[in-house]
Amino acid sequence: MDPFSDMLGGIRAERAAVNRAALEPAWKIRFGDGAPLTMLTIVSGRGRLVLHDGAEFEVAAGDTAIILGPEPFHLADLDATADSVGRTYLVSCFDQEADREPKQDANGSTTLVVGAYRGLKPRHERLLKALPPVIVLNEAVEDVVWLQALDEALARRSRPGGRALVDRVLDWGLICTLSCWFDIQGAKAPAWYLGALDPVAGPALEAVHRRPGERWTVGALAAVAGVSRAHFAKRFTEVMGQPPLAYLTEWRMCLAEDLLADPDRAVAEVAREVGYADPFAFSTAFKRLHGASPSAYRSKIP
Repeated sequence: MDPFSDMLGGIRAERAAVNRAALEPAWKIRFGDGAPLTMLTIVSGRGRLVLHDGAEFEVAAGDTAIILGPEPFHLADLDATADSVGRTYLVSCFDQEADREPKQDANGSTTLVVGAYRGLKPRHERLLKALPPVIVLNEAVEDVVWLQALDEALARRSRPGGRALVDRVLDWGLICTLSCWFDIQGAKAPAWYLGALDPVAGPALEAVHRRPGERWTVGALAAVAGVSRAHFAKRFTEVMGQPPLAYLTEWRMCLAEDLLADPDRAVAEVAREVGYADPFAFSTAFKRLHGASPSAYRSKIP
């Protein structure tokens, strides 16, 4: 498993909102879920995305925006001004009782899809730290492959499992959007993304993320990569910005954060799962990176 796939593990849209609306100018749609991550795709029509700090982005059919929260944001009619806004609508994925959503209209001039994500784990936070407050991916609507599956999913939304099907299509969209955006970044993409593409660092990262609890050494990882120990250590550090075992420890501690959130897992069990036979050695490594022992960290989890 590559680092990007591992960081996306378990991230799920929750009750994605799909709105087809014929809106009277000058309209504004407010998104108030306060989610740590929201994905908004324009299927038809266009508008102006406005963040809480006033930053604006024009979006049209085919464009997808990923917004980091929890601050509110809104989508407005391109011609709307502060004085001209008519009705303000509310779109919420979490609050299904919201009664101000745009009226569903199959012939509406504006169609938008929204997926909100909450309850993110430490591995997801690692991904979010690599993103700016908002990214906008500009595509022609016919090139957005995952949208082609949305109509079929929506047709089954009222059937058993239909709600989850729509959400999973949104998850597909999130992965596609992030992958395309990281590809566009080129050399500016995170080291863990570029490293997965490297012929030396890539196989080692795959091994670490597939089997994080194994007793990895630099020599063992070099063997996986098919190069000498010295060449592997040098190349991995160049690509990833840190030595192989430092990366391994950091990722293990990230996984440990996820596991410690489960109160039924003993600290010793968590230690074994992330590669530490000795709970005391695990506690020392965890405290070195997080400033608190595993037990103290767990006690502060809401």
